[in-house]
Order: sequence, then structure tokens, then C-alpha cells
Amino acid sequence: MDNQRLIVWGAFFILAYLTWQTWQQEYGPAPQAPATETGEPTGEPAVPVLGDAVSDLPEIGASGDGLPAIGGGEAPETDTAGAVADLPLIRVRTDVLDITINPRGGVLEGARVLDYPVEKDNPEEVVELLSVSPPDLSLIRSWLRADGGKAAPDANAVYSVSGTDFTLGSGDTLTVPLTWTDPSGVEVRKAYLFTRGRYDIRLEQTLRNNTDSAWVGDQVTQAVRRMNEPERSMFNVDSYSFDGPQVYDGEKASKLGLGDLEDGPFSVTTTDGWYAALQHHFLSAIVPVGDATNIIQVRYAGGRSTASVIEAKRSIPPGQEAVFERMLFVGPKLQQQLEEVHDKLKLSVDYGWLTILSNPMFWLLSFIYGFVSNWGLAIIGVTILIKLAFYRLSQSSGRSMAKMRELQPRMKALQDRYKDDRQALSQAMMDLYKREKVNPAAGCLPILIQMPFFLAFYWVLVESVEMRQAPFMLWITDLSVRDPYFILPLIMGAAMLVQQKLNPAPADPVQAKVMQIMPIMFTGFFAFFPAGLVLYWVTNTLLSIAQQWHINKVVHQEATERKQRKKKGKKKTDADDNAE
Repeated sequence: MDNQRLIVWGAFFILAYLTWQTWQQEYGPAPQAPATETGEPTGEPAVPVLGDAVSDLPEIGASGDGLPAIGGGEAPETDTAGAVADLPLIRVRTDVLDITINPRGGVLEGARVLDYPVEKDNPEEVVELLSVSPPDLSLIRSWLRADGGKAAPDANAVYSVSGTDFTLGSGDTLTVPLTWTDPSGVEVRKAYLFTRGRYDIRLEQTLRNNTDSAWVGDQVTQAVRRMNEPERSMFNVDSYSFDGPQVYDGEKASKLGLGDLEDGPFSVTTTDGWYAALQHHFLSAIVPVGDATNIIQVRYAGGRSTASVIEAKRSIPPGQEAVFERMLFVGPKLQQQLEEVHDKLKLSVDYGWLTILSNPMFWLLSFIYGFVSNWGLAIIGVTILIKLAFYRLSQSSGRSMAKMRELQPRMKALQDRYKDDRQALSQAMMDLYKREKVNPAAGCLPILIQMPFFLAFYWVLVESVEMRQAPFMLWITDLSVRDPYFILPLIMGAAMLVQQKLNPAPADPVQAKVMQIMPIMFTGFFAFFPAGLVLYWVTNTLLSIAQQWHINKVVHQEATERKQRKKKGKKKTDADDNAE
């Protein structure tokens, strides 16, 4: 098996695969949105009934089975922003979030992530994860449903609040309380709890039953979000990441595209699941608290997805109270925070089929970053450690390559001798390799081993929000996007040319020409890859050059010493023959 041919084809197939993925995302057919049954506008879908999915739980009453419209339904009148005209919105500011709450329903209808600008050059325009603007519609609402005619605040209930402006001060926590009271004696206190430096928000709905009979009901937490296919562009890395609903059922996490919801809603009953609305680097999630049974249902209608998380109903005796809890997460996919909210919530960070390599690679990157405080230096550090881990393998391969380089004159002589007999040439070459203990295929193994790490590194750089807009030095101000001046890809191409000079030239003239254009091909491919990935490959190539140069020097010296010993042995034999 020809070593150079395997290297060429292996690299070609890897790059062809990546190119095919890009082509599919750029020009492939986009999934079509499912059509509605009639030409009339589609209203909000109904909230699922817990009793339908859990046989031992009775059906909830008629109360709340219909889903209220966003912004309060028919009355009172709403303004163009979606807020109730006579109710001022509640503004909540922490050190990391700027939240808007509508007192009608206590809806989270605005969320700006303060430390994450949309574009690095414009720090004032930050990422907005919740909004009532139709193109970017995304909000989280919650309410209680009662059985047996009891009162409960539905999604349109108007809450009282002590103020409209809440700011996290010198303390570490901030509570925003909203209250609702019914003349029958049912009182509900809805509270959002914020913590300094964190993107998880605790939602507590405390119901006090001051009636003379038990209150029976459940809680519904719902995320409504626009759902459409992003426009693909090779210059916009965000467009290649999944954008849409994801549900964890307690065992596996499932992404739900338009095609998955076309034939009807997705529904699962779980005691340890969660729902998340994903976009590149960010998410908004609903995570049940405790071990109660929940239904998670996702529907698609009218260009948006509606995800409902419904907890099993409870009974609250007269004069008693109970707390209905949820954890909400609105922010970047910071893996440590995600894992603290739910040990499987970090599955929302999608590293693809190489997660088994990407996860430890990200951990190692984060560990080194803790010392150097620069993600570019962390990438270089991880590359060095990977190189050291495979040093022995690379050394064995490098020695075979160096020996083949030393054999080039003899191989050339064989080619001249058997130029008209390819079968004899192949046999003579194999005999030469066997005598000199050279394995021509040994050089393929390091390349093949590196490719999974290369692909895993690609997904770490593309999907990890920690790398988003992370600077390195000089002109590299964002490691997660391409080099703006293509300097790193050019350095990589030059380094590959040097690396080729250190390796034996292919015997086949056609292969030799292909190898000569490989650096140009790689430079073109890598020009649009994230700068961090190119930095990894440049570092790896430079380390390989240094290692191969040293091995070539050692093997050449060994070959020279052998020749000298042979010459001395021949001279001694000739002298002995003359003496006789």
C-alpha cells in the first residue's frame, strides 16, 4: 500500500465531507413548513391534559384547557408592543440580564444578554433572547389550572406588583414578586428569583388556599417561539447551528425540526426531563424542579412552536399553601451553569457524533485557559499535549518516512532498472523495504488518528460559547470565525510546503504533482474555517516539522555511520585478502 496515496485520499475524503456538509447547508433543499388544514389563521393550540397521558391521574377540569392569546386575548386592549395598554411593563436588571415582565400573566417577554454583543464591533447591541417582536418572537409564560370550579390565575390574569423597576444592588439575589387574589379566598404569589452572575431564574408560584375546601390543580409553563429555517451562509457560522426546540425525556435529548412536528405534536411524559429552545451559543429553557411527573408537549402552528410543560396536579387543603416551582434558563450555553441547573442540560451544547472526544477536549481547553486566560494560548497548549500523547506513534512513523527519504537514490536506481516492468519494480521495491525494515504505510497512521481530533476540535470551536468572540492576539480578535485577513491559512499552507520537503517524494509523477497542489487546496479549504481551528492545525504542523526535522537528522546520521562502518569493514576485508 502506497503511503502517500493513502494520505492524499484520506485528507481528500475528510475535506470533501466537510465541503459536502457546507454545500448541503448552503444550497440543499430547506424543509417546508407544514400547511394548516384550512386557509384561516391558526389559533394557539390547546394545552395538553395530564390525565390523557398518565392513567392514574384524573382529568383536569375544563378550566384552562383553551390557550389564551399572547398579550391578553380580546380584553383589555393591547398596544403594538404586545403589552397591555393600561399596565406598565416591569423592568428587571441584573449584572448579566435585562428582563422585561408583563404584569398580565407575569410573562417574561423580553431578555437581553448584557455581556454578549451581536457583533464584537458594536458592543451596545446585545443578544436578545426573549422578545414580542414578530420576527424574533420568543417568550415564557406560566399559570395555574384549577379543577372543580376553583379559582386560579390563568395566562391572562393581571398581577399586582410593588414597582416597575427592579435592579440588583449590592446583594447577590433579587426577587421580583407579583400577587393575584381572588374574592373566593385563593391567593397566588408569583416570584422570579435572580442571582448575580447567573442566567438561571427560579420561578415560584405560591398558592394559598383560604377557601373551605381543597384546591386541586396543576401548573403550566410555556415557551412560545418563532420557528423558521435560518438563511445559510458560509460567512455566517451561526447559520449552521441547530435553531429550534429540544426535549430531554430523562434518557436522551431530541431536536425537533419542522419535519418532526408536521404530523402532530411531540409529547413525552417524564420525571426528569426538560425543554429548551436552542439557537447558536444561546438557549431559553424550562426545567422542572423535583421528581413530580410532567408532560412536555411541543406543537407547531402559524410559524411558531409552542412548548408546554405541565406538572401532575396537586391537592392543597383549606388554610394551607403550596409552592409550584420551575427553573428557567435564559442565556448563553455556559456548560458549568447548565450542569448546575440540570446535570443533562449541557446536552444542549451539540458537539455532534464526536462528543466523546469534544467533551474532554473542551474540559482540557478550559483547564489550560484557567492558567493562561487566553483561548488562543489554550488551543496551542492542547495541541502540544495531543502531540506529546502521540509522540511515540509519530516518532515511529517519522523514522519510516526518514528511512524512505534515505532510500530515495536506491529507489530511483530501481525505477531506472525496471522502467519497462512494473511488476518487477514493485517486487524489487518490496524487497528493498523488507531488507531495510521500512513500512511505507506507517506515515498514514498519525494522519488518520489526527482527523477525529481535528473534527472534534472544529465542533468545540463552533459550538462552545466560551470561544465566541474570544480574542487571541494581533489581528485575530475572534477565534470562532475565519481569519479576516487569511494570514493564518497562508502560514499553514507555507508550513505544509516545508513539511512536504522533509518527507520522501512520491515515486509516481502524478502523485507528486497532486502532493504539490495539496497545500494550495488545504489553504483554500481552511480559509473559511474558524481561526482557532486553523491555529490548531498550524501549531500541529509546526510541531510535526520540528519533530520530522530532528528524526531526519538522526536517521541520516545513523545511515552515514552505517556506511562508514561498511567501508571500514570492506577495507579490512580487502587488506586481509591482500595479506593472504
